[in-house]
Amino acid sequence: MSHISILSGGAAQGLVGSLAPAFKAETSFDIEGEFCAVGLMADKLRKGTPTDLVILTAALLAKLTDENLIFDSSTADIGLVETALAVRADDPQVTAKDAASLREVLLASDAIYVPDTKASTAGIHVAKVLDQIGVANQVASRLRIFPNGATAMRELAASTAQRPIGCTQSTEIISTSGVVLSGALPPGCELATMYTAGIARTAVHAAQAQRLIDLLIAAGQRNLREQAGFVRS
Repeated sequence: MSHISILSGGAAQGLVGSLAPAFKAETSFDIEGEFCAVGLMADKLRKGTPTDLVILTAALLAKLTDENLIFDSSTADIGLVETALAVRADDPQVTAKDAASLREVLLASDAIYVPDTKASTAGIHVAKVLDQIGVANQVASRLRIFPNGATAMRELAASTAQRPIGCTQSTEIISTSGVVLSGALPPGCELATMYTAGIARTAVHAAQAQRLIDLLIAAGQRNLREQAGFVRS
């Protein structure tokens, strides 16, 4: 069976999955690949992992383009994704209107579910914010760190802690059953990240990869992008 291969940040997994039926109807191709921390995905591409399409942060994709691993003419922005708070579906929602209230939310939790704090977009930002608001040492033992946001959110959904919360990209929260989006990070702590798609220079199915990019950025798919958590394109 024919398929295109993808290396992607976890933020795009829900959107790509929602477009898979339309893509297959048009091309007869399935979509296969990996969705994980953007740093890990970039390293896989650099090490020669076969792939047709890459979806990563705009900044990282630009670096890969400069490294001659992505066709510059193929790159296209999909949209912005916010880093946000999550709670289990049956738990009271938490809100953080400013840094002080975010500090209170974090200190009140007994488990904090986050993606890789060294290789993922959201995880790196979470680590920075914990330092910024002065709670890194106090909550270090409560951090539950997973390879990507989707895994962190699945673990949050199954958590047996009394007051767990999660923090990752909104797209990963929205696409995970058992958790709900509880609000973006407050001013001064927020992060909105542009995600960009590009065709790998080693692509075997470049034409089909371009068609998937066309679907990802199509004006007619704007509502689908917003439902998936992309705030604008």
